[in-house]
Amino acid sequence: MKFIVTGGAGFIGSNFLNLFVPRYPEHQFINVDALTYAANLQNLSSIADAQNYAFEYCDITNIDRVKFLFAKYSPDIVVHFAAESHVDRSISGPDAFINTNVIGTFNLLEVARATPTMKRFHHVSTDEVYGSLGKHGLFTEDSRYDPSSPYSASKAASDHLIRAYVRTYGIDATITNCSNNYGPLQHPEKLIPLTISKIIHRKQIPVYGKGLNIRDWLYVTDHCEAIWTVIHKGRTGETYNVGGNAEHRNIDVVKILINLVAEETGANSKDLHSLITYVTDRPGHDARYAINAQKIKIETGWQPTETFLSGLRKTVRWYLENDAKVEKGNTI
Repeated sequence: MKFIVTGGAGFIGSNFLNLFVPRYPEHQFINVDALTYAANLQNLSSIADAQNYAFEYCDITNIDRVKFLFAKYSPDIVVHFAAESHVDRSISGPDAFINTNVIGTFNLLEVARATPTMKRFHHVSTDEVYGSLGKHGLFTEDSRYDPSSPYSASKAASDHLIRAYVRTYGIDATITNCSNNYGPLQHPEKLIPLTISKIIHRKQIPVYGKGLNIRDWLYVTDHCEAIWTVIHKGRTGETYNVGGNAEHRNIDVVKILINLVAEETGANSKDLHSLITYVTDRPGHDARYAINAQKIKIETGWQPTETFLSGLRKTVRWYLENDAKVEKGNTI
């Protein structure tokens, strides 16, 4: 089959392609990416020359370019990662989020429904569309949408478009709403790679508020495996929540990272802990996210294989080994 993978040079998309291009040489994977600040083709260097891989520059807000590529490749599957995804950036500049996450998704759906070869459109979304949880409870696929930022609102809108196109036009589509991803190749603006970088270079580690916001953490390759499973086993029109069963407060994540870097490098952990600096909380900062992932487990058999500690240790080792490249901007 032919897979168009949007946003394939970004964090999750590049991990997806690095995982499945070598595993499935019988399939063709076309990476469609606009190469914005959070994308880097060097993250795909190991598969760049693979016979079943191709890269096409494309801004999905340009519908003519999207039409051209669908006509050129006649895809069977679309895996839609492409999105603006940083909450802080959505607060300071929401227009890019509306354009990419809403208009871009609309363009892909319009072209996909007119493409005879299309078998499935898979949309990658976030648990942030559900808003904020209290101390107890978990997000399920039936949780009410209650987005708090322009980012999460734009992803909520794209989710609604997917469902509307299933009901109105009968396209075959599925959605996954994931918890916070982490792992190799993540852009350093995100909490975990940012913290690792600050620790390595002995710079102050910024923590919003008191660091009490709770997230469910999902290792990126576990997420990629979940997406692949839903593409092949998920039911048309269904949403599947994907979580890592790893709830932690932000401040605890930072402290675990400090201890892991100290273990890996022989640094004094007490000195590293002194780098923690509390900063003014951001607007609309959701208190807690947590995922109930029973539906995907029951229907498809998927469940995460990494514990938070095992995944975090792999992540720390990767950033330690690749710090020079990350600092130079050669790798996300």
